[in-house]
Amino acid sequence: MSILLQANAGSMSGFSLIWIVVMLVALYFMMIRPQQKETKRKNAMLSELTTGDTILTTSGFYGTVIDITEDTIIVEFGSNKNCRIPMQKSAIAMVEKPEDAVEKESK
Repeated sequence: MSILLQANAGSMSGFSLIWIVVMLVALYFMMIRPQQKETKRKNAMLSELTTGDTILTTSGFYGTVIDITEDTIIVEFGSNKNCRIPMQKSAIAMVEKPEDAVEKESK
C-alpha cells in the first residue's frame, strides 16, 4: 500500500511542477514583456525628441520644447512666451512632431 502512495505522490509533484512553470510563463507574457515593450517605446520616443516638438507632460500640460540637455528639457507653456519651465525628460508622456501636426490639419 505504501508503495502505491509513494508512486502517486511522485506523479503529483511532477504535475504541480508543470503548473508552476505554466504560471511563470503566463506571468512573463502578461506582465513582464508588455512592460519591457513600453519601456523601449518610451526610450525611443525620448531619444528622437528635438527642439520645437510639442509635448504632453504626465501632469497633462501641453508645451513646446525650447532646449534639451542630457536629462532635463526646458518647455514653453501656452501662448505666454515668458513661461519657460525646466523639467525632467521622464515627465514626458507623448511627443508630437511639427510635421505630424501639419498632416493632421491638412486632412
